[in-house]
Amino acid sequence: MTSKILIIGSSGQIGTELVLKLRQIYGNENIIASDIRKGNHEVMESGPFELLDVTNKDDILDVVKKHNVKQIYLMAAVLSAIAEISPQRAWALNMNSLFNILNLAKNKIIDKIFWPSSMAVFGPDTPSVNTPQDTIIKPATVYGISKFAGENWCSYYSKKYGIDVRSIRYPGIISYKTIPGGGTTDYAVEIFYEAIKNNNSYTCFLSENTTLPMMYMDDAIDATIQLMQSDQIENYVAYNIAAMSFSPKQLAIAIQKYIPNFKINYKADSRQGIADTWPKSIDDTQANIDWNWKAKIGLDELVKSMLQGLHYNV
Repeated sequence: MTSKILIIGSSGQIGTELVLKLRQIYGNENIIASDIRKGNHEVMESGPFELLDVTNKDDILDVVKKHNVKQIYLMAAVLSAIAEISPQRAWALNMNSLFNILNLAKNKIIDKIFWPSSMAVFGPDTPSVNTPQDTIIKPATVYGISKFAGENWCSYYSKKYGIDVRSIRYPGIISYKTIPGGGTTDYAVEIFYEAIKNNNSYTCFLSENTTLPMMYMDDAIDATIQLMQSDQIENYVAYNIAAMSFSPKQLAIAIQKYIPNFKINYKADSRQGIADTWPKSIDDTQANIDWNWKAKIGLDELVKSMLQGLHYNV
């Protein structure tokens, strides 16, 4: 029986599209989607799916043995804005799920792990422009704290037990296929839905000049798979990756190229405080050196693809 890949958190924003892309590459039957709830219809219908609670290590082991799983992509997490509301829940889910998967590799049950980190590991003391791979890391949010702790646990398991675990510090991810799930960069997805359906207007929860690193989903998926397909990565567990940086105002101007009467208003909420602790731009030179990473999609192509994906005629 061919070894399989298990995606945990397949109903999330990244997980949904990751499953579909991996099934194109490796075959539908070799990619096992799983989540605590049912999700995208195409994911459910195109290949195996398991209802799975990532905090239950016995259930995970059952699924791994049932499908002869040798690689796991752990995409389940409580994201930044929701984590600030429920810190203990976020810590418990984000950390316990990681330990469950790391221990499967430690016990030689699986061979390779992907675990997503985030630019949220960086805090207000970090250089905010071209944030380097190696720098001051003092996260100021619950989500960032859990991700930085996770990076360190991944590094510990890698060095002490020799396991193959790989990670990316994702910037804000933008896609039209799945509604975002509680992140501080969600405005950059919401804005497109509102631009089309809400009389061409949107009220943004961040201030107009809040510049953050962003990436179109296609690039994020390509980076994830490219890292996992690369030869053994020895320099780092968690890599910076970058594509573009923009503010809500700059994104609105790019949308107005296609929807001239689009209007944006600003009413900053608690998410502004989170965004203010994050970088404005990211230096991903190390990823380029180690595994030839380079983003392909810029702002104008992103805007056009989002509008077309939401069936707006551009």
